[in-house]
Amino acid sequence: MKRFLFVMRQLPHSGIKLQEQLDVILTTAAFDQKVSLLFLDNGVFQLKKQQQAQHYGLKDTLAIFNALAIYDIQQLYVEIESLRERGLKTADLALPVVEIYRKDFAVFSQQFDFIG
Repeated sequence: MKRFLFVMRQLPHSGIKLQEQLDVILTTAAFDQKVSLLFLDNGVFQLKKQQQAQHYGLKDTLAIFNALAIYDIQQLYVEIESLRERGLKTADLALPVVEIYRKDFAVFSQQFDFIG
């Protein structure tokens, strides 16, 4: 089994790119691969509580993140600096995450076979 880390950098309602990335993530997990997600930059907003996707005519991506456990995707990571730079705390997020510091990313990333 390979270990995949998908890096989520886009705003939650940024269009089709995010939907396509989520499709790839769920497909990878459906083939019994170990999948983890890292939220950084504006991607931290994807987990923010109380999103209103209907205002943008898009799918509720937070609902998809809530269903990740069905695909055995349980490791969600967030870069602490990305949260702070955007005025957020982990309490503002809808799902539990593991915090990592930017300076630790090189060591952290070595546990994965694929980063995308």
